[in-house]
Amino acid sequence: MADLTVVSPTGSVTIARAVVEQVATATIERCYGVVGVAPASRLARLLRRQRLAVGGDASGMRLTVHVIVEYGLNLAEVSATLRSRLSYDLERIIGLPVAAVEVFVEDVRVTL
Repeated sequence: MADLTVVSPTGSVTIARAVVEQVATATIERCYGVVGVAPASRLARLLRRQRLAVGGDASGMRLTVHVIVEYGLNLAEVSATLRSRLSYDLERIIGLPVAAVEVFVEDVRVTL
């Protein structure tokens, strides 16, 4: 899916998927405990792309995020906080409902 559309009685607004990815990336970078965003697979890691997958339908946007979390933190708690913040920020900024946010912890890293 290339674009997301918000339809209202007065017309429609089309939002590029890249905009959704930028908003989500900014939220991820501000989330406590998240050190970085990881590629989804080895091939994506080699090609340095697909760190965040955005999709959706009439029920709302669907995000898949692969992250690196700081060592020593509760992974379930960091993931739940990230899901909650992504849902809130995307609904507030983009204006579309969020149907699902899937968080995959790909690595744990010690920060100095």
